[in-house]
Amino acid sequence: MIAPSQQFARAGHSGQSQSGQGRDSTDEWTDEVVEDLPVKPLTREEAQALVARWPAISPWRVLMAQALAGVLVASLSGLITRDASGVVSALYGAAAVVVPGALLAWGLTGRPDAAPATLPLRFMFWEFVKLAMACAMLVSAVRVVHNLNWPAMLVALVVCMKTSWLVPLWWRRSGKQAG
Repeated sequence: MIAPSQQFARAGHSGQSQSGQGRDSTDEWTDEVVEDLPVKPLTREEAQALVARWPAISPWRVLMAQALAGVLVASLSGLITRDASGVVSALYGAAAVVVPGALLAWGLTGRPDAAPATLPLRFMFWEFVKLAMACAMLVSAVRVVHNLNWPAMLVALVVCMKTSWLVPLWWRRSGKQAG
């Protein structure tokens, strides 16, 4: 049996351009040569224009939007189920996103005087703490929330998580600056 990479090589696809240079690559789908584009560093003006176009958004604003989305889902859950357990379950699902996220934001924004070289390690540490706390909250949901409504909790959880992707888009479209 011939390995797929050997079949590809036998078919005349060497992964090199027709000129024989190793930097170009052959597109497997169209058999066209795709040139590697040179990476050009940004000038100071280009970098400033990019930052002005995409202003930083405070993680606290994202958390506020997630909390608001959780309250809206909990309200809808109450209207649909006509039961307090649906509202409490949805609020707990929102809390399973917002509370660990607030812990991460607190851990990352707490020490502005920290050395820049420690930022990746700090991020990994606080992200691990956030994930561990979120998992612990989800595992304990059955014990904490009486008469847990799983669909309400999971819908609130997913909506709150997806809100973090929508806030930067909305923020940019509305033209607001970070603050």
